[in-house]
Amino acid sequence: MSKFLADENGYYGEFGGAFIPEMLYPNTEELRVNYLEIMQRDSFQKEFKHLLKDYVGRPTPLYYAQRLSETYGTKIYLKREDLCHTGAHKVNNTIGQILMAKALGKKRIIAETGAGQHGVATATVCALMGIECVIYMGEIDISRQAPNVARMKLLGATVRAATSGSKTLKDATNEAIRDWINNPVDTHYIIGSVVGPHPYPDMVARFQSVISEETKKQLLEKEGTENPTHVIACVGGGSNAAGQFYHYLDREEVNIIAVEAAGKGVHSGESAATSALGKVGIIHGSKTLLMQTVDGQITEPYSISAGLDYPGIGPMHAHLYSSKRAKFVSITDAEAMAAGKRLSELEGIIPAIETAHAFAVLEHQKFESDDIIVFNCSGRGDKDLQTYIDYFEL
Repeated sequence: MSKFLADENGYYGEFGGAFIPEMLYPNTEELRVNYLEIMQRDSFQKEFKHLLKDYVGRPTPLYYAQRLSETYGTKIYLKREDLCHTGAHKVNNTIGQILMAKALGKKRIIAETGAGQHGVATATVCALMGIECVIYMGEIDISRQAPNVARMKLLGATVRAATSGSKTLKDATNEAIRDWINNPVDTHYIIGSVVGPHPYPDMVARFQSVISEETKKQLLEKEGTENPTHVIACVGGGSNAAGQFYHYLDREEVNIIAVEAAGKGVHSGESAATSALGKVGIIHGSKTLLMQTVDGQITEPYSISAGLDYPGIGPMHAHLYSSKRAKFVSITDAEAMAAGKRLSELEGIIPAIETAHAFAVLEHQKFESDDIIVFNCSGRGDKDLQTYIDYFEL
């Protein structure tokens, strides 16, 4: 078994587990006992693959970015998750989890969302399956991600604002957990990232692993090798990164680069660079790295990108950082915005601002001409158009 994947108790090295109130134990235990058996059923796999192909639009292309490659003197490929139905990788996981919820006999779905992409992806699969859907979203994120809020409502979901704390993703997650405690029998909580109590980090990573599974086949066809020299992805909670890294974790010859949001600067007091600032602690049911004060209070994160301002990272990524299997890079708002504009102008692809953080690595690190770099182009920039307009005064 891989030393970088979860063990049977949901631990990645020292990180992971299920640190939950007693009232949540029945919910997570039902899932833990059943999730692997359900996922391995032929009927489940058949429907999952059918929906990924005919509904989501997979496989997504692995695109050779010629002008970007020429600019940086190396070979750059983009795994085009932005071309998935709903505009991001999130739908891979929500398709898997809605099928899981159906197999467990659940009649109601709840979810949290930051940038809104996971909320849209959850509302989408609930509409597809005719299941009631409630999305929790921070009040601040509701205002800065208005198009995605409208999409969720149009898809028939109820959007509930989280008005406590920083009024962003962390607080939306708290509200969703409260709902789940109050509705344990009929409700399934679709967590949108590789965070939360076991088995969520492992289950979500498995659903997202289709990204690296496809990348291997596509790269073999294009370059004669399954293995790039580098795989690069942005990390908030880290589901797109988990999916892009998954099948390369034990390939030591593949360099893994995880990119976090430094906000206005790692030490500015307005940052979400968990690897640089975080200490071991427990958040939303798992032991991981998180930003906290000396006395253990969670520090409010900040990023211009609504999907990266989470004060922790998934336990898989905490383990990749502590074991030094992955290199973590912190990118500021300014660097990310410039990288998003550069990709738009060079390749005609406007990335989500989360995704733009990953591309900023090209300004931080020199790559060799024969390197083969795969970026997870995790989402498209439609949802962030107003932020781009305001930032660049377009």
